[in-house]
Amino acid sequence: MLWRTIRSMEAMVHSSTFLLPKLHQAANTPAKNYALVVLNQNLPRFMPRLWTHAKLRICADGGANRIFDEMFQMTNEQDHESTRNRYIPEIIEGDMDSIRPEVKKFYSSQGSKISDKSHNQETTDLHKCISRIHRSTPDHEKTNLCVLVTGALGGRFDHEAANINVLYLFSDMRIVLLSDDCLIRLLPKTHKHEIYIESSVEGPHCGIFPVGAPSGSTTTTGLKWNLSEAEMRFGSMISTSNIVQAEKVTVKSDADLLWTISLRNLT
Repeated sequence: MLWRTIRSMEAMVHSSTFLLPKLHQAANTPAKNYALVVLNQNLPRFMPRLWTHAKLRICADGGANRIFDEMFQMTNEQDHESTRNRYIPEIIEGDMDSIRPEVKKFYSSQGSKISDKSHNQETTDLHKCISRIHRSTPDHEKTNLCVLVTGALGGRFDHEAANINVLYLFSDMRIVLLSDDCLIRLLPKTHKHEIYIESSVEGPHCGIFPVGAPSGSTTTTGLKWNLSEAEMRFGSMISTSNIVQAEKVTVKSDADLLWTISLRNLT
């Protein structure tokens, strides 16, 4: 008799502890290393928390203008110059068509690395930033790295679509797209997924659906309307306006899925 050992699919664990104050981190998941990418959209109200959690901060071209102009509003500080001197990105990456000259000069004088990729018009600024992080992160560290992207949602829909495409292009990395209202992350089909819900800062509304290829079988737990080996595709059923009802949501699917959940008004 031929015996085969079938290894069970490995679980990938997700949580939104980066939205919590640093002194109040949840203990239900291993500590993550965070990188922050700032795109050229209004900063989310919880930006100071993301900045504090991150070990690497990259502005994608005009994202530097946002840090320069808006960060003091996030901190309620009156001394704009002091605030600017405290929030200095390590890198500014992109084709440099949006960053203002005085902003570029200021951050360069403060030690930010200016990475001019104007010769490369084949990829978006977010793609350039994620490529840099991907190249500089050893493979064995990628599973413990989470890249937080602000300004990825809202504005022009073609920009949003390009940002979602980056999740698929770098599916071996944990990338979270953030806005004031929600977050989006990719759940690769190579793993089953355990999503720990931080109910003080996210939920209850959520959605889960495939983009690019249909799902022939998706099963979940922890939702008000769970899926049981459900088929999902655009033009048919997808799971939107669902509700999280447990501290842990599990997902197993034969297709890459997008997970999105609403964000609460953080204070």
